[in-house]
Amino acid sequence: MVDAILARSKELKQALTDFVYDAEGELATAFEKFVADRLEQSQARDSKHRETVVDIFLSHGQIGTKSPLELFVESEPELSASDRQLVLNWKHNFSGLFAIQEILPDGFKLMNWLTTKLYSVKPNDEDTQNAMSRLKLGEMLTTRIAPVEEYWTFFSPFTQLGKLGKPKLAVAIGNFRQNYKSDLYGDAPELLEEAWKSVERYHQDFLDFFGSEQITLSGYHLSKKISEFQEFLTQRRLDEVGLDKNKSITELAQEAGVSDEELAEMAEAMGLDAESAAKMLQNKTAAKMAAPHVELPPDLKKAEEVTVLAHPRWGQILLTTYTQFEALLKAEDWRSVKGAEALVQKYLNDAEINAFVWHRFAEQYPTQLEKVLQEYTGLPFNLERDLDPLLQMHRKPLEPTLPDIASVPIHLHNLFQEALAEVSKTKSKEKAAKKAKGFQR
Repeated sequence: MVDAILARSKELKQALTDFVYDAEGELATAFEKFVADRLEQSQARDSKHRETVVDIFLSHGQIGTKSPLELFVESEPELSASDRQLVLNWKHNFSGLFAIQEILPDGFKLMNWLTTKLYSVKPNDEDTQNAMSRLKLGEMLTTRIAPVEEYWTFFSPFTQLGKLGKPKLAVAIGNFRQNYKSDLYGDAPELLEEAWKSVERYHQDFLDFFGSEQITLSGYHLSKKISEFQEFLTQRRLDEVGLDKNKSITELAQEAGVSDEELAEMAEAMGLDAESAAKMLQNKTAAKMAAPHVELPPDLKKAEEVTVLAHPRWGQILLTTYTQFEALLKAEDWRSVKGAEALVQKYLNDAEINAFVWHRFAEQYPTQLEKVLQEYTGLPFNLERDLDPLLQMHRKPLEPTLPDIASVPIHLHNLFQEALAEVSKTKSKEKAAKKAKGFQR
């Protein structure tokens, strides 16, 4: 049996959804674009994900200065004050990767694994209650929840993930990040703020080490420099927390509460030397956030050249064709450059080449870029007026999302390292088993 306010929340949610689907004009256009853009950016293609994207629009879509929630309340003058407050409070709804901590008589106590915050959550209809009755303690699920008085209710369909070991949980967090970037710390603005600050710190570290916000090297040499940069970052963080540099690896391992063998496995999984890994373990509670390990992707290690562009908000963008596009802009006749049309098309269509890259070209080569785009589009293209709409038409956000180099909460950092260590240990056992069998090709 569902209590009255939960039943009412179900009715209001359905009325709100119908209001958006039945809309015309500006609201309908915004709805269609929002859903299309979000689905394009995510890996998930199932109906539950689409429903969730629609639910995100209900509270986070923007029509002028107002959200669909606000427009709905304005369109329903007969709503009671309590109904209005209930609907407007849904602006606090968010998606999470939840672990079932406790099964309650009328719901669940859930922990959002991304922020470790706890919530009492109740289904708002009997069908959802019945569907969730098979869930067990310790299982994981992704869903979206919204506040209802002093507790929360399920705002979107749930996806049952079962009980996950550390490696699979780390993968699930990676998938969540890909599909729900804006909800990574949806219930912890303080963590989101700290993550953005870490991107700014990382940018300053990049400038201090490389001496410029733009560098071009061969993939091989860039890979070596990034390894050196990783050591520079590790040492800088250790210096910041004042660890004793004179202690032996064995002493550091003992203080971290691990054996030398466990330390070696962890160091290999983290891509660090044993001394750095021991210091990181020893000091794992020194900060709330920890920086992820940085390494050049395998395909870029073999590239003839890679250009790195650094920005305090967009992070670092790695491109193998940046100097080619630059040469195209510098040429008297850009079409005379081999593969010019295809390169312009690639820069418009490739999601990795974001608005920051285009704005950088626009700042450095405004006249040339405007001419290229006039001739490429066949339109009287004005760079200042038309560049951003063109980028949006090619699904390039004009504002950055949190880059991968952002620091993560320490509990997630530890999870990722433990997951890597488990995978590394499994691989080591598999190698040993293969050696023992003999007659291997």
